[in-house]
Amino acid sequence: MTGALEPGVMMTLQPGIRRLIAPNPGLMTGPGTNSYILGIDEIAVVDPGPAIATHIGQIIADSGGPIRQILVTHTHPDHSPAAMRLAAETGARLLGIAAPQGPHQDASFVPDRTLADGDVLEVDGERLRVLHTPGHASNHLCYLHETHRWLFTGDHIINGSTVVIDPPDGNMRHYLDSLARLRNEQIDCIAPGHGAVIDTPDEAIGWLIEHRLNREAKVVHALDAHPDNTLSRLVVHVYAEVDPAIHDLAERSLLAHLEKLEDEGRAVRVAERWRPASA
Repeated sequence: MTGALEPGVMMTLQPGIRRLIAPNPGLMTGPGTNSYILGIDEIAVVDPGPAIATHIGQIIADSGGPIRQILVTHTHPDHSPAAMRLAAETGARLLGIAAPQGPHQDASFVPDRTLADGDVLEVDGERLRVLHTPGHASNHLCYLHETHRWLFTGDHIINGSTVVIDPPDGNMRHYLDSLARLRNEQIDCIAPGHGAVIDTPDEAIGWLIEHRLNREAKVVHALDAHPDNTLSRLVVHVYAEVDPAIHDLAERSLLAHLEKLEDEGRAVRVAERWRPASA
């Protein structure tokens, strides 16, 4: 069902659900960004990806029908920049939430319709329900295909890695809350923004929550054992198993954990140094 994770190959996953991987492999993108093509007679594209002309051209050429809607999960540069160009070439409507302020955002994305939690979209006679899932990004949306019970998760859940939670737009408390709410949905399969389809959604969601809470426990321990330290000093204790070459990325998620603890009254920041609130 999942097929080879090869950029440039249109793969049918379910009737009316296809995947085309953009040619942007890398540390943060895995094999590349997954663009999903939904529908048969009328098409919706979820996350058209980076503005790579060959990828945009293949979406148009291989979609098999008129592209009516372009759905964006969030506005990081590997997910949304192709949206405006694809809309210009097809006349499709843009749906999602505009980029928040800050770096690493695609400010070019201007939706024709701003979506909200609980909105229902019709795609070629099928229903997609919108779930607002902030955490990785404040404007992050997932889309639940109510017929197949497939959840298109963008970067809220990916396969093969965890995602960086990068403050100030990234928020660890919001991320954990957004994961927890998915446990109340009927989901048979997760179609992530990167990596293969996940056919054990309950297990995947549970693992992510447990992983983040275990990491939080390490943060608490590090604060107790090494108080009044900066991010660069704490990261070596909290992410000891992570390659030091990517500790700069780990520091962003570490900051998100610390800010969650700060919001909960469990940690204190003084001049960019952190200590337990009880110290």
